[in-house]
Amino acid sequence: MTQSARAAIAEKKEAEFKLSDVEISDPGPHEVRIRIIATGVCHTDLAVRDGMLPTNFPVVLGHEGAGIIESAGAHVHDLKEGDRVVLSYGSCGHCRPCMEGDPAYCDDFTDLNFLNKRLGSDEGALGGEVHGAFFQQSSFSTYAIAHERNVVKVGDEAPLKLLGPLGCGIQTGAGAVLNTLAPRAGTSIAVSGVGSVGLSAVMAAKLAGCHPIIAIDMNEERLTLAKELGATHAINAGDGEVPEMVRKIAPEGVDAVIECSGAKPAARAGWAALANRGSLVIVGAPPGGTDYDFDANEHILSGRRIIGCVEGDSVVKVFIPRLIQHYLDGDFPFDRLISEYRFEDINTAVHDMEEGKAIKPVLIMED
Repeated sequence: MTQSARAAIAEKKEAEFKLSDVEISDPGPHEVRIRIIATGVCHTDLAVRDGMLPTNFPVVLGHEGAGIIESAGAHVHDLKEGDRVVLSYGSCGHCRPCMEGDPAYCDDFTDLNFLNKRLGSDEGALGGEVHGAFFQQSSFSTYAIAHERNVVKVGDEAPLKLLGPLGCGIQTGAGAVLNTLAPRAGTSIAVSGVGSVGLSAVMAAKLAGCHPIIAIDMNEERLTLAKELGATHAINAGDGEVPEMVRKIAPEGVDAVIECSGAKPAARAGWAALANRGSLVIVGAPPGGTDYDFDANEHILSGRRIIGCVEGDSVVKVFIPRLIQHYLDGDFPFDRLISEYRFEDINTAVHDMEEGKAIKPVLIMED
């Protein structure tokens, strides 16, 4: 039987979210239906809503869901009714990147995550014309359908309402350090843009024993928080030339820059702040069609690398439990990034995020 749900619908480009009643379909053979407890709001949701990234309108967005499984398909064997779960990104499981352990680079990533192609089914997850398979979850809803591949079972030790952002933003920043770079202790690192992704990268750099850890932003409150979470130095990008300020701390340049802002000048500054053989990891997504330019000979002669990074190169069923354990051990306090909002206040949460008043809004579905 279908399940009635309350969902926040983006009816067209740049529209505010509108709460409406929808019908959630039965799970397919490899799917589960989840009662959503809470879901994070990510900048990707807003970029999609505003037409900077693709989707099909009208659509239910949301891709940082956490909840409890209500029912499971006939061929789901490692998940069951009553399990507490975190939802992450979709991947096909059959293409070469998936088979080689890189599902974040799935050949069908765009279709499965942005264009609402429901994995294993030609039917929509919602009745009517509303699209509801965004990142194989569409978790801006009180119920959601997800594929077993992007559902991560979690224990009872951590509050479920905190865990949704681990499915995208927080795993992206942490994974860019721990998975993509996998730095040795003592590696010097700068993080450009310390929102939720960048602050997660700062915490991961501390976990990895990096030094120095340089936070770069123009928001003094965010820079203060970055130092509390593990940054050894903070640079306000409005105070001068970033590469010069970085080299006052690390005279040869830093071994790595995690670029989280999605701003072209920040990416260029990050490149210029690198030491020879350093790595610029591009995490923040600018508007479609943005070109980053780097001098070819400088690139060749310095041995610097430019690395694209999706979802922190995370294999979600391995990495998300790892992050939860770091949190429980007191070494990854991502809860300090979270501000809670009632689901019906989603547009207020979005406004506060856009204004910089909230780092990581989380919508609470139940009182």
